[in-house]
Amino acid sequence: MNVRPRVAQNTTRRSAVDRRSTRHPGYAATQRVRKRIEGAFGWMKTIGGMRRPMLRGTDRVGWAFTFAAAAYNLICPPNLLMDEMV
Repeated sequence: MNVRPRVAQNTTRRSAVDRRSTRHPGYAATQRVRKRIEGAFGWMKTIGGMRRPMLRGTDRVGWAFTFAAAAYNLICPPNLLMDEMV
């Protein structure tokens, strides 16, 4: 099926992801995109209040997540643009 794993390689210890997967140019591109996505979720957990939401029910937590994602989209894209310019 020509599918390759897109997981991070553990460079400090022995990793299950070896050179066969990391040698492709798509792997490096995927890791850059992964960093951007993980940054968004990290921001929503630390600043957006999604680490321990004080709400009950999937509807309310879903609304709070959407609100936090919208706030991230308003606040963080200028920072992303500055990173690309550097």
